[in-house]
Amino acid sequence: MKNRILWQNLHIVMQLGLTIAGSVVFCFFVGRYIDQLLGLRGIFTTLFILLGIVGGAVVAYRQIQTVLADDRKPGDEGNDE
Repeated sequence: MKNRILWQNLHIVMQLGLTIAGSVVFCFFVGRYIDQLLGLRGIFTTLFILLGIVGGAVVAYRQIQTVLADDRKPGDEGNDE
């Protein structure tokens, strides 16, 4: 049982890391493509990397909220007596 919880937590952490890294890498290549297309020197690459970081963080936050909501059991609210 303890190993199962460990693997579930490891899965969540890996999923969050891959989500953030994937969005940053994807946005990097989109920005790089636009820069090459327009003949610019990294303006869109920098902009899209920042957007990838923010977007990845938002998606990771939503994933964390979903996991936390799944962990809460119905009827737990207000039972802090």
